[in-house]
Amino acid sequence: MRTNQRGVALVLVMWVAVLLTVIAGSFIVERRTEMLVVSNSVSMARAEAIADAGVQRAVFEIYRNDNSPDAWKRDGTRYSMTFENTPVTVEIRDESAKIDINTAYEPLLRGLLVSSGLPDDEASRVLDAILDWRDPDELKRPNGAEAPDYKAAGLLYKPANGPFQAIEELQLVLGMRPEIYRRVAPFITVYSRAPGVNTQLASREVLLSLPGATTEAVDEYLARREAARAAGQPLPVFPTQLPGPAGFTMVASIRAQTQLEDGTAFVREAVAILRPAPRRPVTFLAWRQLAVPLASDAPATPANEKGSR
Repeated sequence: MRTNQRGVALVLVMWVAVLLTVIAGSFIVERRTEMLVVSNSVSMARAEAIADAGVQRAVFEIYRNDNSPDAWKRDGTRYSMTFENTPVTVEIRDESAKIDINTAYEPLLRGLLVSSGLPDDEASRVLDAILDWRDPDELKRPNGAEAPDYKAAGLLYKPANGPFQAIEELQLVLGMRPEIYRRVAPFITVYSRAPGVNTQLASREVLLSLPGATTEAVDEYLARREAARAAGQPLPVFPTQLPGPAGFTMVASIRAQTQLEDGTAFVREAVAILRPAPRRPVTFLAWRQLAVPLASDAPATPANEKGSR
């Protein structure tokens, strides 16, 4: 009888030990998970702060008036700097180098859609839908979309019949696919207010959107443009039937990207009005976090580290 009781007691002790082990293991896993969450949050906050510092450095560089050869330019050149021993890549591009979705020539918008991967017929539908969204009337273009079309598609909103307030609004246009928006987003704006683009500052993707532009012609022009810039000569203008603005505007976009040692990455994009010399020299019109792009082979220009931390 005593042997049986001892056996039952031993089994109970073993089950209690197993139960305590499971509870302890669960507690350890839960605490470890919480520690990882906190660690990731701290790393993300640090990466965000460092990227934001890159934006502020860019604003400082824009306002330098010493005519230094290492002054940062608003032409999309990528500059490298360090902040708190962490590398940051920064680029500045004048908004005149982008396509304004409110005022752009129709062939320019169409060229952007086609060069982004849309076939001709789909590009025509999306273009007309964009124009129907931004015009003040409710008259539907041949391939466009007005309120009844959005309702038929099961959408709970209708076209604004007014200017786009932000580039993100383009995602609401009927027929605009997410992957196409992601491709065109870096090259569009609502701030240049110009029908054309500044070809002296425009990116390769924007130049390829110009009617009649070929890969060979664009690459040849970019080579000439970079050679002129390196030699300190006036920049050539890309030949196009759609004239655009020249020189700089008061609005520029700034993109800063950083990656910590633990792999945490952050990309900040800001759009700023740059005033001559008021009490408040800069006003940010947009302040957004971007998806981290794939690694690029394009080199960054080392920045003068004077003033970097």
